[in-house]
Amino acid sequence: MKEESTMDENAQGSTGLLNGKVVLIVGASTGIGADAARVFARAGASVMLAARSETLLKAIADELTADGHKAAFVVGDISVGADVARFVDETVATFGRLDGAFNNAGITQSGRIDEVSEEDFDRLMAVNVKGMWLCLREELRVMRVQQSGAIVNVSSVGGVRGSSGFGAYQATKHAVIGLTRTAAHDSGPEGIRVNVVAPGPILTSMLVKTDGVIPPGVQARIAATPLRKAGTGAEVAETAAWLLSDRASHISGVVLPVDGGFTA
Repeated sequence: MKEESTMDENAQGSTGLLNGKVVLIVGASTGIGADAARVFARAGASVMLAARSETLLKAIADELTADGHKAAFVVGDISVGADVARFVDETVATFGRLDGAFNNAGITQSGRIDEVSEEDFDRLMAVNVKGMWLCLREELRVMRVQQSGAIVNVSSVGGVRGSSGFGAYQATKHAVIGLTRTAAHDSGPEGIRVNVVAPGPILTSMLVKTDGVIPPGVQARIAATPLRKAGTGAEVAETAAWLLSDRASHISGVVLPVDGGFTA
Protein backbone atom coordinates (compact mmCIF):
# COMPACT_ATOMS: atom_id res chain seq x y z
CA MET A 1 0.00 0.00 0.00
CA LYS A 2 1.22 3.44 -0.91
CA GLU A 3 -0.03 6.44 1.04
CA GLU A 4 -0.23 9.80 -0.68
CA SER A 5 -0.03 13.33 0.70
CA THR A 6 -2.89 15.11 2.46
CA MET A 7 -4.79 18.39 2.39
CA ASP A 8 -6.91 20.53 4.69
CA GLU A 9 -10.71 20.54 4.68
CA ASN A 10 -10.91 23.55 2.37
CA ALA A 11 -9.01 21.98 -0.50
CA GLN A 12 -9.49 23.27 -4.00
CA GLY A 13 -12.67 22.03 -5.66
CA SER A 14 -14.34 20.53 -2.57
CA THR A 15 -18.14 20.59 -2.78
CA GLY A 16 -18.55 19.64 0.86
CA LEU A 17 -21.03 16.78 0.29
CA LEU A 18 -18.60 14.24 1.78
CA ASN A 19 -16.48 16.56 3.91
CA GLY A 20 -14.67 14.71 6.66
CA LYS A 21 -15.69 11.26 5.46
CA VAL A 22 -13.37 8.36 4.64
CA VAL A 23 -14.50 6.35 1.61
CA LEU A 24 -13.10 3.11 0.18
CA ILE A 25 -13.55 2.74 -3.60
CA VAL A 26 -13.18 -0.83 -4.82
CA GLY A 27 -12.52 -1.03 -8.55
CA ALA A 28 -11.03 2.46 -8.67
CA SER A 29 -8.49 2.10 -11.46
CA THR A 30 -10.68 2.77 -14.52
CA GLY A 31 -14.15 3.75 -15.68
CA ILE A 32 -16.83 4.51 -13.10
CA GLY A 33 -14.47 3.75 -10.20
CA ALA A 34 -11.82 6.22 -11.36
CA ASP A 35 -14.49 8.87 -11.90
CA ALA A 36 -15.82 8.14 -8.40
CA ALA A 37 -12.36 8.75 -6.95
CA ARG A 38 -12.34 12.22 -8.49
CA VAL A 39 -15.95 13.06 -7.59
CA PHE A 40 -15.66 11.86 -3.98
CA ALA A 41 -12.36 13.67 -3.45
CA ARG A 42 -13.79 16.91 -4.82
CA ALA A 43 -16.74 16.41 -2.46
CA GLY A 44 -14.31 16.48 0.47
CA ALA A 45 -13.75 12.79 1.18
CA SER A 46 -10.47 11.10 2.00
CA VAL A 47 -10.37 8.24 -0.51
CA MET A 48 -8.71 4.83 -0.48
CA LEU A 49 -8.46 3.44 -4.00
CA ALA A 50 -8.42 -0.34 -4.47
CA ALA A 51 -7.94 -2.42 -7.62
CA ARG A 52 -5.46 -4.84 -9.22
CA SER A 53 -3.32 -2.34 -11.16
CA GLU A 54 -0.76 -0.49 -9.08
CA THR A 55 0.24 1.65 -12.06
CA LEU A 56 -3.27 2.92 -12.73
CA LEU A 57 -4.08 3.44 -9.05
CA LYS A 58 -0.89 5.40 -8.44
CA ALA A 59 -1.61 7.68 -11.39
CA ILE A 60 -5.06 8.54 -10.04
CA ALA A 61 -3.83 8.98 -6.47
CA ASP A 62 -1.01 11.24 -7.68
CA GLU A 63 -3.51 13.28 -9.70
CA LEU A 64 -5.74 13.75 -6.66
CA THR A 65 -2.98 14.64 -4.25
CA ALA A 66 -1.51 17.10 -6.77
CA ASP A 67 -4.89 18.85 -6.61
CA GLY A 68 -4.71 18.93 -2.81
CA HIS A 69 -6.93 16.00 -1.91
CA LYS A 70 -6.38 13.12 0.53
CA ALA A 71 -5.83 9.87 -1.34
CA ALA A 72 -4.08 6.54 -0.90
CA PHE A 73 -4.22 3.20 -2.69
CA VAL A 74 -4.01 -0.51 -2.05
CA VAL A 75 -3.54 -3.27 -4.61
CA GLY A 76 -5.42 -6.57 -4.64
CA ASP A 77 -8.07 -8.82 -6.16
CA ILE A 78 -11.73 -8.45 -5.16
CA SER A 79 -12.27 -12.21 -5.44
CA VAL A 80 -9.60 -13.00 -2.80
CA GLY A 81 -10.78 -12.72 0.80
CA ALA A 82 -7.42 -11.75 2.28
CA ASP A 83 -7.02 -8.96 -0.28
CA VAL A 84 -10.44 -7.49 0.46
CA ALA A 85 -9.77 -7.62 4.20
CA ARG A 86 -6.55 -5.71 3.51
CA PHE A 87 -8.46 -3.06 1.53
CA VAL A 88 -10.50 -2.31 4.62
CA ASP A 89 -7.68 -2.65 7.15
CA GLU A 90 -5.39 -0.33 5.17
CA THR A 91 -8.18 2.24 4.96
CA VAL A 92 -8.60 2.25 8.72
CA ALA A 93 -4.83 2.23 9.31
CA THR A 94 -4.34 5.18 6.96
CA PHE A 95 -7.34 7.37 7.74
CA GLY A 96 -8.54 6.13 11.14
CA ARG A 97 -11.99 4.83 10.18
CA LEU A 98 -14.32 3.82 7.35
CA ASP A 99 -17.38 5.97 6.78
CA GLY A 100 -18.37 4.84 3.29
CA ALA A 101 -17.63 2.28 0.60
CA PHE A 102 -18.30 2.21 -3.12
CA ASN A 103 -18.11 -1.36 -4.42
CA ASN A 104 -17.69 -1.02 -8.16
CA ALA A 105 -15.33 -3.76 -9.32
CA GLY A 106 -16.82 -6.20 -11.79
CA ILE A 107 -16.35 -7.92 -15.12
CA THR A 108 -18.65 -8.66 -18.04
CA GLN A 109 -19.09 -11.63 -20.33
CA SER A 110 -21.22 -11.81 -23.46
CA GLY A 111 -23.03 -14.84 -24.79
CA ARG A 112 -26.36 -16.55 -24.46
CA ILE A 113 -26.90 -18.79 -21.45
CA ASP A 114 -25.99 -21.92 -23.42
CA GLU A 115 -22.90 -20.29 -24.96
CA VAL A 116 -21.08 -19.27 -21.76
CA SER A 117 -18.33 -21.66 -20.73
CA GLU A 118 -18.18 -23.09 -17.22
CA GLU A 119 -14.84 -21.35 -16.71
CA ASP A 120 -16.28 -17.95 -17.69
CA PHE A 121 -19.37 -18.52 -15.53
CA ASP A 122 -17.23 -19.35 -12.50
CA ARG A 123 -15.06 -16.26 -13.03
CA LEU A 124 -18.12 -14.02 -13.31
CA MET A 125 -19.48 -15.40 -10.07
CA ALA A 126 -16.11 -15.14 -8.32
CA VAL A 127 -15.68 -11.45 -9.15
CA ASN A 128 -19.20 -10.05 -9.38
CA VAL A 129 -20.94 -12.04 -6.66
CA LYS A 130 -18.34 -13.51 -4.29
CA GLY A 131 -16.30 -10.31 -4.61
CA MET A 132 -19.30 -8.18 -3.67
CA TRP A 133 -20.05 -10.44 -0.71
CA LEU A 134 -16.43 -10.21 0.45
CA CYS A 135 -16.55 -6.41 0.24
CA LEU A 136 -19.75 -6.26 2.27
CA ARG A 137 -18.45 -8.72 4.84
CA GLU A 138 -15.22 -6.82 5.47
CA GLU A 139 -16.74 -3.33 5.35
CA LEU A 140 -19.53 -4.28 7.73
CA ARG A 141 -16.97 -5.79 10.08
CA VAL A 142 -15.60 -2.29 10.72
CA MET A 143 -18.83 -0.33 10.40
CA ARG A 144 -20.59 -2.48 13.00
CA VAL A 145 -17.95 -1.52 15.56
CA GLN A 146 -18.47 2.14 14.66
CA GLN A 147 -22.29 1.71 14.62
CA SER A 148 -22.40 3.85 11.47
CA GLY A 149 -21.55 3.81 7.78
CA ALA A 150 -22.93 3.83 4.26
CA ILE A 151 -22.25 1.44 1.38
CA VAL A 152 -23.15 1.80 -2.29
CA ASN A 153 -22.85 -1.25 -4.54
CA VAL A 154 -22.85 -1.12 -8.33
CA SER A 155 -25.26 -3.38 -10.20
CA SER A 156 -26.72 -2.60 -13.65
CA VAL A 157 -30.03 -2.17 -15.42
CA GLY A 158 -29.26 -5.79 -16.30
CA GLY A 159 -29.94 -6.54 -12.65
CA VAL A 160 -33.53 -5.33 -12.82
CA ARG A 161 -34.54 -6.59 -16.26
CA GLY A 162 -33.49 -9.19 -18.79
CA SER A 163 -32.19 -9.06 -22.35
CA SER A 164 -30.48 -11.40 -24.78
CA GLY A 165 -26.75 -11.92 -24.91
CA PHE A 166 -25.66 -11.41 -21.30
CA GLY A 167 -27.52 -14.02 -19.29
CA ALA A 168 -24.72 -15.04 -16.91
CA TYR A 169 -23.59 -11.44 -16.40
CA GLN A 170 -27.15 -10.36 -15.69
CA ALA A 171 -27.53 -13.16 -13.16
CA THR A 172 -24.59 -11.72 -11.22
CA LYS A 173 -26.11 -8.25 -11.29
CA HIS A 174 -29.42 -9.57 -9.98
CA ALA A 175 -27.39 -11.21 -7.20
CA VAL A 176 -25.76 -7.87 -6.29
CA ILE A 177 -29.21 -6.41 -5.73
CA GLY A 178 -30.17 -9.37 -3.55
CA LEU A 179 -27.02 -9.01 -1.46
CA THR A 180 -27.64 -5.28 -1.08
CA ARG A 181 -31.21 -5.64 0.10
CA THR A 182 -30.25 -8.37 2.57
CA ALA A 183 -27.35 -6.30 3.91
CA ALA A 184 -29.67 -3.33 4.37
CA HIS A 185 -31.94 -5.46 6.55
CA ASP A 186 -29.06 -7.06 8.45
CA SER A 187 -27.23 -3.82 9.20
CA GLY A 188 -29.92 -1.16 9.50
CA PRO A 189 -30.36 -1.65 13.26
CA GLU A 190 -26.66 -0.79 13.65
CA GLY A 191 -26.96 2.51 11.81
CA ILE A 192 -25.51 1.27 8.51
CA ARG A 193 -27.15 2.06 5.18
CA VAL A 194 -26.65 -0.12 2.09
CA ASN A 195 -27.91 0.91 -1.35
CA VAL A 196 -27.25 0.00 -4.97
CA VAL A 197 -26.99 2.02 -8.18
CA ALA A 198 -28.02 0.41 -11.46
CA PRO A 199 -26.32 2.17 -14.39
CA GLY A 200 -27.69 1.95 -17.90
CA PRO A 201 -25.46 2.49 -20.94
CA ILE A 202 -22.42 4.40 -19.59
CA LEU A 203 -19.55 5.73 -21.67
CA THR A 204 -16.78 3.35 -20.62
CA SER A 205 -14.52 0.84 -22.34
CA MET A 206 -16.90 -1.90 -21.16
CA LEU A 207 -19.74 -0.33 -23.15
CA VAL A 208 -17.63 -0.35 -26.32
CA LYS A 209 -16.99 -4.08 -25.89
CA THR A 210 -20.70 -4.83 -25.77
CA ASP A 211 -21.55 -3.22 -29.12
CA GLY A 212 -22.73 -5.89 -31.54
CA VAL A 213 -23.41 -8.31 -28.69
CA ILE A 214 -26.51 -6.75 -27.17
CA PRO A 215 -29.27 -6.95 -29.78
CA PRO A 216 -29.80 -4.60 -31.55
CA GLY A 217 -26.59 -2.81 -30.48
CA VAL A 218 -25.45 -0.04 -28.16
CA GLN A 219 -26.64 2.84 -30.35
CA ALA A 220 -30.13 1.36 -30.49
CA ARG A 221 -30.14 1.09 -26.69
CA ILE A 222 -29.11 4.74 -26.41
CA ALA A 223 -31.81 5.72 -28.91
CA ALA A 224 -34.35 3.90 -26.72
CA THR A 225 -33.26 5.92 -23.68
CA PRO A 226 -35.59 8.86 -22.98
CA LEU A 227 -32.68 11.27 -22.52
CA ARG A 228 -31.24 10.03 -25.86
CA LYS A 229 -27.69 9.75 -24.57
CA ALA A 230 -25.34 7.42 -22.76
CA GLY A 231 -24.42 8.39 -19.24
CA THR A 232 -20.97 9.12 -17.88
CA GLY A 233 -19.03 7.61 -15.03
CA ALA A 234 -19.13 10.98 -13.27
CA GLU A 235 -22.93 10.96 -13.36
CA VAL A 236 -23.00 7.56 -11.67
CA ALA A 237 -20.42 8.76 -9.15
CA GLU A 238 -22.39 11.90 -8.30
CA THR A 239 -25.41 9.73 -7.54
CA ALA A 240 -23.30 7.45 -5.34
CA ALA A 241 -21.80 10.44 -3.53
CA TRP A 242 -25.28 11.60 -2.57
CA LEU A 243 -26.23 8.13 -1.34
CA LEU A 244 -23.05 8.02 0.75
CA SER A 245 -23.69 11.46 2.20
CA ASP A 246 -25.75 12.45 5.23
CA ARG A 247 -28.32 13.98 2.87
CA ALA A 248 -29.51 10.42 2.15
CA SER A 249 -29.65 9.53 5.86
CA HIS A 250 -33.05 7.78 5.68
CA ILE A 251 -32.44 5.82 2.48
CA SER A 252 -31.40 2.17 2.62
CA GLY A 253 -32.07 -0.93 0.54
CA VAL A 254 -32.86 1.18 -2.53
CA VAL A 255 -32.06 0.21 -6.15
CA LEU A 256 -31.50 3.53 -7.93
CA PRO A 257 -31.27 3.40 -11.73
CA VAL A 258 -28.81 5.85 -13.29
CA ASP A 259 -29.93 5.17 -16.83
CA GLY A 260 -31.41 8.25 -18.46
CA GLY A 261 -34.86 6.74 -18.07
CA PHE A 262 -34.03 3.46 -19.83
CA THR A 263 -35.97 1.37 -17.30
CA ALA A 264 -38.88 3.82 -17.00
